[in-house]
Amino acid sequence: MADAVLTLRSLSFAYGARKALDDVSFTVPRGRVTVLLGPNGAGKSTLMTLIAGLLAPPLGTITVLGHDMARAPRRALAQTGIVFQQPTLDLDLTVAQNLRVFAALHGLGRRIAEPRIAEELARLEMAERAGDTVRTLNGGHRRRVEIARALLHRPTLLLLDEPTVGLDVPTRARLVDHVHALARDEGLAVLWTTHLIDEVDTAADQVVVLHRGRVRAAAPVAEILCATGAADLSAAFARLTDDGDEDAGGSGQGPPGRQAPPPALAVVRGAP
Repeated sequence: MADAVLTLRSLSFAYGARKALDDVSFTVPRGRVTVLLGPNGAGKSTLMTLIAGLLAPPLGTITVLGHDMARAPRRALAQTGIVFQQPTLDLDLTVAQNLRVFAALHGLGRRIAEPRIAEELARLEMAERAGDTVRTLNGGHRRRVEIARALLHRPTLLLLDEPTVGLDVPTRARLVDHVHALARDEGLAVLWTTHLIDEVDTAADQVVVLHRGRVRAAAPVAEILCATGAADLSAAFARLTDDGDEDAGGSGQGPPGRQAPPPALAVVRGAP
């Protein structure tokens, strides 16, 4: 895809004998949220760790705006903002101090960093908390600070690994709205991992369904619904992650009377 910011090609990874990812390919376009949807254990966190450059993939390629993660990791990561599943803020520093440390690590001088910090905190409705220590913030506010921090160096790609874990429903909804606005208004490419279907904007998002380390579908929601014949994304997800086709004999037919997910359902639109 011409507007692809992140491209994964034939990516595989194993922990010893256990294969975590198997021939994963898809793209993340500019100005859109791509939701990596999968049950726990699907391989989502492993995939995000690889994209973040914390592990080197033995097979396949990861490119960010044409920069190969294996050959030019600094150039690829310079275009990437990351919010990990586990919080990484210093609880005893203020919000502003946390952001200043990150800005310094990216080589941003104070004259550049200070207005950017103010801008990002204002955009995420956190400006009035700049002087508060992170320890005094609730979970939703801490996530907003982490997103503000990830955007300070003006990345083109934002990675969010299960960012709403532990948040209540209203806070989750506000965070989802914030991220979609960033993609829509700033042209940011977003890869958001989750196992919660209600975090998908069914009208605008591209969805990648990952199950047992393999991509079962990668396309806009409407195309996935059409290909699966499902009435909604929840039903489509259930069909795509149904292991009824993996019987003991490996025939792929599944138990009698149970519809197995079609093998051709690799609705992989935009994949390389």
